[in-house]
Amino acid sequence: MVSDELPESGNGSVQRVRRVPLSRSGRRLSFERRLRLWLYLLGLPALAACWVLLWQHAVDASMQAIALLVFAAVWAFAVSMLTEEIVRPLQTLANVVAALREDDFSFRARGARRNDAMGDLALEVNALAAMLQGQRAGALEAMALVERVMSSMQSPVLAFDPEGRLKLLNAAGERAFGLRGQTALGRSAADLRLEALLEMGDDGVVSLGQPGRWMVKRTSFRLRGVPHRLLVLSDVSAALREEERQAWERLIRVLGHEINNSLTPIKSIAGSLRGRLAALNVRDEGGDFELGLEVIESRAESLNRFLQAYRQLMGLPAPKLKAESLAALVERVARLETRVRVRVAQVADVTVQVDADQMQQALINLVRNAAEAALSPDVANDGSPRVEIEWGRAAGEVVIAVLDNGPGLTNKGNLFVPFYTTKPSGTGIGLVLAQQIAQAHRGAVELANRTDGQCGCRAELRLPA
Repeated sequence: MVSDELPESGNGSVQRVRRVPLSRSGRRLSFERRLRLWLYLLGLPALAACWVLLWQHAVDASMQAIALLVFAAVWAFAVSMLTEEIVRPLQTLANVVAALREDDFSFRARGARRNDAMGDLALEVNALAAMLQGQRAGALEAMALVERVMSSMQSPVLAFDPEGRLKLLNAAGERAFGLRGQTALGRSAADLRLEALLEMGDDGVVSLGQPGRWMVKRTSFRLRGVPHRLLVLSDVSAALREEERQAWERLIRVLGHEINNSLTPIKSIAGSLRGRLAALNVRDEGGDFELGLEVIESRAESLNRFLQAYRQLMGLPAPKLKAESLAALVERVARLETRVRVRVAQVADVTVQVDADQMQQALINLVRNAAEAALSPDVANDGSPRVEIEWGRAAGEVVIAVLDNGPGLTNKGNLFVPFYTTKPSGTGIGLVLAQQIAQAHRGAVELANRTDGQCGCRAELRLPA
């Protein structure tokens, strides 16, 4: 007898079963031998009766021996034929069942017919084979469908075994985390730098150092009795950006209402006081009074322009797409920057579907930031500020890069936060507006420090090719 182990039961214990082997046992005759033995034993009474009849009729002894030998030979032949008729169908059915066990469903048992014990058994075995064949075809079709769905899903899907080894990765997961399925499968989450993903709870949001933010949905399944963890990630970057944009829009609407209610009378009163001061010929030693009113009026006007700029940012219209030459668009933007010479890379022209006015404004903002960074007094660039613009295709996108030799980025977390700026005269609107224009074109703006051995920043505006 053979002892086999089954998967763990509900209480965690391992079940053991005793299975009787199908091979021949040394303590028991095979079915064929037992069948032949019984048939031979059934022939002994007939052989004895034949001998008695021959003896009663005083048949010669030699003739008796010949007759008994002939009878025994005929009986042995009959036993052989009968055994063959019984054993052969069983062997055929055993071959069919063995083929089913090996996932070969092409074999069928012959002689299948009703109202016959062996025929009924053959019919049932054939029906079982047909059913298993249909189930196998359905399973293969379902597996093909799952693989097709997995490969076409835009959400990364990953599965890990109890030891944290990666067992499943779809194409979206490969793109999102920069992995290759052939080399990543079987490696641990620590090797792939995905420990934070495994530790993240259900509905948690994680960035993992990749562009965008992902919401993690967790579930579990069993494969060959072993529990696995299945993780499905959803890109919520666009939703979070939209929520952030709406929050800023509500804030600016409230601030604009409250500030306007104060700025308008302040500016009006300051202008009226300056007019009355001049009309009354009031003595103003040193001009401090008039200068103060002028400052109040000018700052009120500046605050009003500042507020209108943010209102314009939140009311950006939908782009009107049209085929444009990227080289011509970049050349126009480069000529508008007069503080620094902007070098445009001599590469092949690309036609893009954009709103020319909006895209030009986004590039102007990026070039202006690059020029101000290159002109910063904190950078050691030997007094030769440089700004370069280049473009090219990469992974189905058109990438426009603006490079400078300034001090680089120090605080990447607040790049696209409205109101935030590190420049004395900045408004914190340039990068935000460029990002919103890019997103309206189904693209994005990304900033990072240069990695080509030079100081400075690389700003990329990515658009669908």
